[in-house]
Amino acid sequence: MNVLVTGGAGYIGSVICDQLIEDGHHVVVYDNLAKGHRDAVADDAVFVDADLLDGDTLKQTLREHSVEAVIHMAAWSLVGESMSQPGKYYRNNLWASVGLIEAMLYSGITRLVFSSTAAVYGNPEKQPIEETDETTPTNPYGETKLAVERAMRWYSSAQNLHYVALRYFNAAGATPTRSERHSPETHLIPLVLQAASENRSVAVFGDDYPTPDGTCVRDYIHVSDLARAHIMALHALGDGLKTATFNLGCGQGFSVKQVIEAAERVTGRSIKVDVQPRRAGDPAVLVASSQKIRQQLGWKPEYESLDDIVATAARYSEPQHAR
Repeated sequence: MNVLVTGGAGYIGSVICDQLIEDGHHVVVYDNLAKGHRDAVADDAVFVDADLLDGDTLKQTLREHSVEAVIHMAAWSLVGESMSQPGKYYRNNLWASVGLIEAMLYSGITRLVFSSTAAVYGNPEKQPIEETDETTPTNPYGETKLAVERAMRWYSSAQNLHYVALRYFNAAGATPTRSERHSPETHLIPLVLQAASENRSVAVFGDDYPTPDGTCVRDYIHVSDLARAHIMALHALGDGLKTATFNLGCGQGFSVKQVIEAAERVTGRSIKVDVQPRRAGDPAVLVASSQKIRQQLGWKPEYESLDDIVATAARYSEPQHAR
């Protein structure tokens, strides 16, 4: 299958592309490199350096490479930034996504796997979170992702768009060739490992949340498990699935302090903590119920131990592995 992956030069997107190529698909990476890296694009993939808001280039790419399905990863994803720059998130996350859908349908392409987020749930009333629970985002990042989900639903009813929305919880870990390289780095596990390596403190934003140890609790999912879910969703669309929304997590939550303790066990080093005020828009707890995708697609994470996830990040995050 000819698959376009938007944001395919990024952390998760590059792992998805690797797995697609390994499965025998032809991959076209569409990325403006605002957050991605050119050397993260697989050698066997076609690379198009362009922005999704460039509608002419997008349509030309879909046509020239006979694209049959799209995995849409490209988005801004920083909660704090979205609170201070909502316009940036509406332009890139919502407007660009609607433009992509329009270009797909114009080109006769109806299969779309969409990278959504647990941020659509806001501060949920119960844990673990199920797909049918109320969606009340607390930040523009989650709001724009939810807006795309709603747009896809209307395009599905009006123009036969077939889609799967995957609501991520916290992607983590690394593969032998791909690791996190964000600038600035905002994800907890690489920040904690950097602190351990450089013998400096790691910032903890809030220790007064209504959780057992006062720090935020999150559900961590290994990036390779996350990538595999996208490919399973793509195959399901090819087998006749019309629309679906799935949570992607391991179903267990770990606090910020527990992540730091896991990194200490993995590295054998003590990590200093610098407690700072809470960040605006951060929910106290986000833990997924992944029963729906397990039952309907047969997906199951290979990495369920926090120590194992952290260990892959520690093992494969050296410069020689950061392709």
